[in-house]
Amino acid sequence: MSSDYPRHHRVADFIQRELAQILRGVKDPRISPMLTISAVDVTKDLSVAKVYFTLIDAEERADTEEGLQAASGFLRKQLGNALNMRSVPNLRFYYDESTERGAQMSKLIDEAVASNTTKDDGDEP
Repeated sequence: MSSDYPRHHRVADFIQRELAQILRGVKDPRISPMLTISAVDVTKDLSVAKVYFTLIDAEERADTEEGLQAASGFLRKQLGNALNMRSVPNLRFYYDESTERGAQMSKLIDEAVASNTTKDDGDEP
């Protein structure tokens, strides 16, 4: 099993679940309550965890990112209580823009399909 699912992947999954739970209890007004942890990547040496998050309201991005960075020490300590590891990875927070890019791509595809159907309608005699 361990060769199919390396330890750093298991740790990343655990951190993602635990951070989601911990963040529900954080009272920092800068951190949006509509925050979702979309992914966590942990380096193979388990020293750094890149935490990717998304928000429903992208306008709160800067404040939420600032709040997460400020709370990273607290979050790391809480993770340390849950993780059975010698050291807890340093947390680095990044806004996940994949949902926005996906929506833009979907819009472009819809526009292309709409323009193609209008061209097809104009070609018929």
